[in-house]
Amino acid sequence: MHKLTNITPIERDQITVFLSQGLSLCAIALKLERDVSSISREVKRNRFGDGYVAISAQFQADERKLNSQKRHPLKDPVTYAYVLEKLGEGWSPEQISGRLKLENGKQIICPETIYQFIYSPKNKGLGLWEDLPRKQKRRQRKFGRASKRLHIPNRVSIHLRPKEVEKRKIFGHWEGDTVIGKQEKSKVIHTEVERKTRFLQAKIIDSKKVEETLNAQRQIFTSFLCKSVTTDNGFEFVGHEQLKSLGIQTYFADPYSSWQRGTNEYHNGLLRRYLPKKTSFENLFQEELDDIVWEINNRPRKMHNYRTAQEMLASEQKTTGVAIRFRM
Repeated sequence: MHKLTNITPIERDQITVFLSQGLSLCAIALKLERDVSSISREVKRNRFGDGYVAISAQFQADERKLNSQKRHPLKDPVTYAYVLEKLGEGWSPEQISGRLKLENGKQIICPETIYQFIYSPKNKGLGLWEDLPRKQKRRQRKFGRASKRLHIPNRVSIHLRPKEVEKRKIFGHWEGDTVIGKQEKSKVIHTEVERKTRFLQAKIIDSKKVEETLNAQRQIFTSFLCKSVTTDNGFEFVGHEQLKSLGIQTYFADPYSSWQRGTNEYHNGLLRRYLPKKTSFENLFQEELDDIVWEINNRPRKMHNYRTAQEMLASEQKTTGVAIRFRM
C-alpha cells in the first residue's frame, strides 16, 4: 500500500542516494513504497541545477509551504478597505502601493497585485476600472496633444534656459499652460506647476486673452516664489515681457514639443480626470477648482518617494524660508 503523506526529509536523503546509484524513478518508488508520480514530481519540483540534492530539496519544500500559508494582501480587510478607499479618491495603484510602503516601512502590496485585482474576471461586476485615473477597461497608454505655432515677440527659447532649471534642484521654476473647456472662447483654466515640488496651482479665467492670463499668473506668482516660467507657444503668452517687472523670465518650448513641458502636461492630465474634455467651465467656481487642486497636491508621488507635493512644499519652506500660502 502506497503512503499518502508528504515526502519526508529522510526520504529525500534516500532519493539522493538512489539517484546517485543510477536507479530509475520506478525503482526508487518501489523501495520507498511511493507512487512513481510522487517521486517524479518531487524530483522535478525540487531540482538543484541539473540534479537533485536533499538539502536543497528540503529548503525549497519548506519555502513553498511557508508561502502557501501567507494570506493574499487584498484578503487582509484593512488593506482591502484602504485600496478601495484610495481608488475611490482617484489614486493610482502605484500611489497606493508606494504610500502604504512609506507608512508601514515595508512593502505591503505591489501595484501589479492591485491591477490584477481590478481587472480580474471575478471582479468585472465591481467596475473598479472606473476608479482608475484614465478609466480604461484595458491598460494602455495615451499621448498628449501638440502645441500650435505662433509668432511671439522677443520669444526666448527653452534651449537658452539655465541648466539649474533642468536639474530641478532650485525652487521657483514653473511651467504654465491653459486648459480649454467645451468652447475655446468661454472660460478656461490657467495652470502653473512648480518643477521641483510638482506643486500645482490653477485659476479660472474668463478667456484665453493675454490680460486674463497675465492676471492669473500675477495672482499665483505673488503668493509663491517664481524665478522663471516655461510655456508653449499659445497666443495667451504674447504679453510675457510684462512679467519681467516681477523678476520672472519666460521661456518657450519648441513648437509641437509638449514633452518639453512634461510636468505641466501631466498635471493638466490630472485635472482632466475631474474635468474631461468637452466639459464646460461656465458653471465651475474657483472654490470647486481649489478642491480639485488640493486633492491633486495631496496625492503621493513616486518621484518624491511617495510624499505629496504639499509635503514637499512644506519641506521647502522649512529649509529655505520660501513664502508659501497653505489652504486650511
